[in-house]
Amino acid sequence: MKTKLTKQRVERFKCPEGKSQAFLWDEELAGFAVRVTKTGILSYVVQGRTNGKESVTTIGRHGVFTCDQAREEAREVLRGMRKGVAPQAEKARKAAQGVTLREVMNAYLGVRDLKASSKADIEKHVNKSFLAWADKPVTTITRDACSKRFKELSERGKAQANQAFVNLRALLNYARATYRTPDGLPTMPENPVSVLSDAKLWNKTRAKSTRIPNDKIGEVWSMLQARRNADDQTTSSRTSADIVSFLMLTGARWNEAAMLTWDNVNLEKGWWHLPDPKNSNPVWLPLSKEASELLAARPHVTGNDYVFPARSGGKYIVDARSTMERVSELAGEHLSPHDLRRTFVAVAMECKIEMWKFELLTNHVPTSVTAISYMETKKLAYLLPEAQIIADWIAAQGQEAERVAQEKAAIAAGENVIQLRA
Repeated sequence: MKTKLTKQRVERFKCPEGKSQAFLWDEELAGFAVRVTKTGILSYVVQGRTNGKESVTTIGRHGVFTCDQAREEAREVLRGMRKGVAPQAEKARKAAQGVTLREVMNAYLGVRDLKASSKADIEKHVNKSFLAWADKPVTTITRDACSKRFKELSERGKAQANQAFVNLRALLNYARATYRTPDGLPTMPENPVSVLSDAKLWNKTRAKSTRIPNDKIGEVWSMLQARRNADDQTTSSRTSADIVSFLMLTGARWNEAAMLTWDNVNLEKGWWHLPDPKNSNPVWLPLSKEASELLAARPHVTGNDYVFPARSGGKYIVDARSTMERVSELAGEHLSPHDLRRTFVAVAMECKIEMWKFELLTNHVPTSVTAISYMETKKLAYLLPEAQIIADWIAAQGQEAERVAQEKAAIAAGENVIQLRA
């Protein structure tokens, strides 16, 4: 049966009794019809031949499409069929082209074995740096759009802009490799982030070198020990001073220390363990005498397995803001906990410790062929002498700073004045 399909005629069309479906064909466009099921569902379809093979393709439900919209969609499908493009293949191609950045991110995070911090970083950039693109097809992200957004982010922070687009590049590389047309071609002809390399737009950033100056380490260490041992310190302040001291003694990353649990500490044998560090190299690190004494003095909190716990909730400490402010004040510049890692390396160099040894102590991938090929890089008890040398140097600087401070206090109080006889 043929008639010009209109809204009224489509909605009056019913499925005959005893049949599962029926078609009402459009007299204006050959091959275009509305289909009705016995349950009353109305859908627009198009029928045609591709390379001699006949097929019926569903366009969509009535209500989602109007008659006119469905007819135009049918014309496009029929034009493609005359050119030899199979409707299902074209539908798959469009589906691939329609995948959004958020869908790519979710798929990528689902298949990649990434650390929680790396996943959080990617999610942060998609939901903040690229929020305007998150729910749009990745095929709409252009080179021009990337250039413009990169410039905007660079005005806020050059390193963060670089990081955001490194993550975006990884996601779009995954999209190009995964979402393809039925004939195997990528839905994206290129990764639009490549414009940053082609046009040399990446921000040049200098590696940070901030740390506690060697001549200030003694004052900082003396201050930290005073805070650790003061009777009027709160539990939170003591924990803050303890973790900052531990970072100085070990060169650990903040999260490595903050997330340390008691089951990964062995004071009897003198080691602490990082089961899942940043470089994915599980490692057992030696504890100097000073570090061991610090940990031995730490209280075990019932219901909280962390060595440096938060005040409540079974969590670990998230920052040491007030202590780091005092450290920065003594050092003469603003410092972050990661700067204590650089301080540890600087002390190691001051103590003439070989580079491959302090690379291993800070759980960096060693750069020397000898260390890579022949040295033990997981169980590092053999590096205890070097860890002890570094800790002793720091402690000695602290003792000297304390002696100088006492001497100055005595002078200020007039205790060094010798009374002359009349």
